[in-house]
Amino acid sequence: MELDIQCEEMSPSRWAELLTTMKSCKTIRLDDCNLSSSNCEDLSSIINTNPSLTELKLNNNELGDEGVEYLCKGLLTPSCSLQKLWLQNCNLTSASCETLRSVLSAQPSLTELHVGDNRLGTAGVKVLCQGMMNPSCKLQKLQLEYCELTADIVEALNAALQSKPTLKELSLSNNTLGDTAVKQLCQGLVEASCNLELLHLENCGITSDSCMEISAVLRNKSSLMDLSVGDNKIGDSGLALLCQGLMHPSCKIQKLWLWDCDLTSASCKDLSRLISTKETLTEISLIDNNLRDSGMEMLCQALKDPKSKLQELWVRECGLTTACCKAVSSALSTNKHLKVLHIGENKLGDAGVELLCEGLMHPNCNIQSLWLGNCDLTAGCCATLATVMATKQCLTELDLSYNPLEDEGIRKICEALKKPSCNVQQLILYDILWSSEVDDELRALEESKPEVKIIS
Repeated sequence: MELDIQCEEMSPSRWAELLTTMKSCKTIRLDDCNLSSSNCEDLSSIINTNPSLTELKLNNNELGDEGVEYLCKGLLTPSCSLQKLWLQNCNLTSASCETLRSVLSAQPSLTELHVGDNRLGTAGVKVLCQGMMNPSCKLQKLQLEYCELTADIVEALNAALQSKPTLKELSLSNNTLGDTAVKQLCQGLVEASCNLELLHLENCGITSDSCMEISAVLRNKSSLMDLSVGDNKIGDSGLALLCQGLMHPSCKIQKLWLWDCDLTSASCKDLSRLISTKETLTEISLIDNNLRDSGMEMLCQALKDPKSKLQELWVRECGLTTACCKAVSSALSTNKHLKVLHIGENKLGDAGVELLCEGLMHPNCNIQSLWLGNCDLTAGCCATLATVMATKQCLTELDLSYNPLEDEGIRKICEALKKPSCNVQQLILYDILWSSEVDDELRALEESKPEVKIIS
């Protein structure tokens, strides 16, 4: 049994009602429910008396250190079988880390700990690392984003990594680590016996200076499938170093996020080689990099390679125009694997989208999710988009937000949605002005086709 409630104010009567339900739940998720430390005392009792409970998610609640102390009393009982604990943004400080250390040391069932968005600090996470080093700890996933960590944390993390072969996922994004610390961390990862599958280092003050060490992790950890170094100023030179590791035969990367990394079209030669030859790569994010049309054309050429298995391409806000749309269309008509294309916030215009639609209509194209928000589109391209919607049954999600489509354009899209052949289940229309009459038509459409969700 699963209890999944979000964004609900808990009255005493409602809480009492839920407590009865929780006694038999395997999963309890109560994000954004205005919970406090007093609720944690009740939850501790549930943890103690419900041995089937394996996941507890309490993100974005004001639990505080006192609340975590209550929870941990339940977590430390022999009957507890909890595997996943989520306490993101719960107003915790380093004081909670001593209590959590006890749980890590004594509770081998716990495999996931998510404590990001809390002011744990370097001193607090050092205490958590002591708990990880206990032989009883079997932690597989550790999430420490926005925890106010500094470079001083790396020595403790490396010691924990050396003793924890079970660890598969480590997220340290949005902490001011810097190149020196990231180099040390990567050296520790290479030496550690853990089979890391996910490494997230977004916004960690990384430059090209530490990319050789990250590249070494890619070469030496064939288990690593998910790397995110977005929002770091690695530049074209850093990307070239990363690609040395990414292109190594032992690297089995699947998901690569490089958003806002100061990349230009100069990086697209290396990226194209990666896309066309690394058959394990299924998702790449290049959002907010100045790739321009010339860079996009190189990427599209790579997508046409039979070896490319890419399923998701994110190129939002990359300085693209109508000029690259013929190349994108050609790639869409060739690549059977691509399912998600985020190309919004580029000046494609109606003419560009008309070209894209030619590729979308090709029998080889299997796009499921298409994002065209803020692309300078008008009602002029909506008839062609409507034809794609009514014809391509694989298309289930379409984003047209922040485009001046007006009543004429929205009506054409609505007509396509009404057709039985249209399989679009989610239509996103943020910040588009239309009349009250069109608004009534949209609401009526939602009532007649409840499987369709219109977000505006």
